[in-house]
Amino acid sequence: MAAQQLHFKWNRASLSKGETCGAEESVCQVAAASERTEPVKTVVMEEVVRRENLIRALKRVCANKGSPGIDGMTVDELKDYLKVYWPEIQERLLQGKYRPQPIKQVLLPKSGGGTRMLGIPTVLDRFIQQALLQALNPVYDPTFSPHSYGFRPGRNAHQALRQAKKYIEEGYEWVVDIDLEKCFDRINHDILMGRIAKRIRDKRILRLIRHYLQAGIMVHGVIQERYQGTPQGGPLSPLLSNILLDELDKELERRGHKFCRYADDCNIYVRSERSGKRVMDSAERFLEKKLKLKVNHRKSAVAKPQERRFLGFSFTPTSYELKIKLSDEALKELKYRIKRITRRARRVSLSQVIEELNKYLKGWLGYYRLIEARHVLEDLDCWIRRRLRCYVMNQWIKSCHARYTGLTRLGVSGKGASTVVSSRKGPWAISNMKHVKVAMPNRFFAERGLLSLARHYESLDKTI
Repeated sequence: MAAQQLHFKWNRASLSKGETCGAEESVCQVAAASERTEPVKTVVMEEVVRRENLIRALKRVCANKGSPGIDGMTVDELKDYLKVYWPEIQERLLQGKYRPQPIKQVLLPKSGGGTRMLGIPTVLDRFIQQALLQALNPVYDPTFSPHSYGFRPGRNAHQALRQAKKYIEEGYEWVVDIDLEKCFDRINHDILMGRIAKRIRDKRILRLIRHYLQAGIMVHGVIQERYQGTPQGGPLSPLLSNILLDELDKELERRGHKFCRYADDCNIYVRSERSGKRVMDSAERFLEKKLKLKVNHRKSAVAKPQERRFLGFSFTPTSYELKIKLSDEALKELKYRIKRITRRARRVSLSQVIEELNKYLKGWLGYYRLIEARHVLEDLDCWIRRRLRCYVMNQWIKSCHARYTGLTRLGVSGKGASTVVSSRKGPWAISNMKHVKVAMPNRFFAERGLLSLARHYESLDKTI
């Protein structure tokens, strides 16, 4: 059976353990093919399927985990699959005849309403995309703008935030906050392929990228064709968006603007509101005419930096310095996620709830560790403990005896426990009663392993 004609439900019984992953050992020839004045290297398909590159790609895909695509194959099954079918797939790649399978549509709810579409390729296509990404990155990344921070090796959102703060402190006290409307979903394929073809001359690679761009989406069992966009979810999509938006970066550099761009979020810093409106108009014209992208007017604005958010953060001026703070939207999103974990309808133990909370809070604070307002974290710690008291009281709500026994077991007097039991308040109001706090003080949750945001914040490295 040809690798391109495999059934969507993969036949695991067809594996044979003796075969190994084949790969070509040839090295690509360096070519001077660029639209810029300085010669830059290009890449050929032989470098994509080079054994060392494939091993790195396989390790990365396995480390990233991720859900299966439409064929149902998991990451754990990929290695054995390649032992059987890789020689045939590699040959098709070298001949320029490989065709990717359709991607699986996944809709994720946004905190502000609406949904974000993810396109999940099969694990095989994720593996090939990762190998292609590793070959293309050395060609493109060195030529990208230093003002671009998203999805690039050695660059991150924290660096973009630090640079934005520096601009504001230098007197650029107005920001042109540009948000592109469904950027990943509206990328023009022809414009993007034109940019790529200026640097990459191997028609097999160009054809493969085009096929990935045009791979259909499986929606409720029906494959829908695509004529624009590069859905988020595959390893290659971030690089492709950076290749296209690098055109915007170069235009802003040519005009001498101070800016930071992370994926489709771009902040341009100017000295006056009048300048900001002029820059907004010219940037919008450039995006629509040159790149065929639209500005989301509902989310874009010219304003003071403290009135806007950037990558989940905002700024607050004090009498002596500018500080980084948590944006209101990020705080709402955090509380929403905590409410989901501690919701009353759950019927799991308190220790399991705390374990889930700790996992989420560690990751959240790892990203937001740059905020310079410890009191916000202390307030959140208090709120989280009250959510957990509410969760415990709700577990006992069906039985007055259970609530009375539980409180007295935790050291509350009989009279105090009776006061709580006889209360007609709901679990949230009861969680703030004196006797409930006596039963479950801060130490109660610390002994059960609850992470303190304020204490964990002090232990984190805040340098970049």
